[in-house]
Amino acid sequence: MVRFGVVSWVWVYPFDTGFISRAKEIGFDGVEIPVEDPRYIDVKRVREELNSNGIECSSLCAVLSPDRDAKSVDETVRRNAIGYIKKCIDLAVELGTDIVAGPLYSSVGPTLEVPDKESEWRRSVYSVRDMAEYAEDRGVYLCVEPINRFENHLVNTVDEALKFIEEVDSPNVKMHFDTFHANIEEKSIRDSLMKCGETLYHFHACENDRGAPGSGHIPWREVAEALKSIGYDRYMVIETFQPGIKEIAAAAAIWRPLAPSQDSLARDGLNFLKRLMR
Repeated sequence: MVRFGVVSWVWVYPFDTGFISRAKEIGFDGVEIPVEDPRYIDVKRVREELNSNGIECSSLCAVLSPDRDAKSVDETVRRNAIGYIKKCIDLAVELGTDIVAGPLYSSVGPTLEVPDKESEWRRSVYSVRDMAEYAEDRGVYLCVEPINRFENHLVNTVDEALKFIEEVDSPNVKMHFDTFHANIEEKSIRDSLMKCGETLYHFHACENDRGAPGSGHIPWREVAEALKSIGYDRYMVIETFQPGIKEIAAAAAIWRPLAPSQDSLARDGLNFLKRLMR
């Protein structure tokens, strides 16, 4: 059965445990924790908050910065990316989730010149293969998220992500699908979900403007039909961002409020998804 989660970025940046009780009160089954810096994740405190609120950690979201870039020509930067993901894997084990998700293959940011994509692809595959071996030993899945062309150039579509996963060649590397990015890059959201099939292990339910699911023009009925058709039974996580935070604005271009309040965005989105998947 599909469960419903929400990322902490809806309310806070950087990560803070204070949002966990709010997510539980609204009715979510789980929370997704972005790992901006592993040093600032107090595992004991997070576990206490999760347990006291009766909610689980659905997933960890990897945050790839320019100094941890799996495709970089600089070996030190690549090793930094690999080490960072390994720390995320350790955190996942400690927090009781089996998912580390996101664009694991690259840092996020606009591409300002024509890249040597073939070389970058090869370096990134080798880097993620190293991460995957570590994940396999710990029962954690790495979920590769194709993101849109304005935030990355290496893996934009489901087809590219499936090719990347095939080349990494690990049973613990799976697909992460995000409707916001797919709305930009895919010809058909339904068809791209069907291509994922049983490789799909993580799902971000995002409206076309990153507002509350159900408030825009994502073809949600097609999404639901496709998810049910491929037997998806893991988390649907609402991912959006708190406006007015400079780091978020720079990374995700959230310049204005997307709902009357962040609570209403989360609540309306959750209620819509529950009706959708009923």
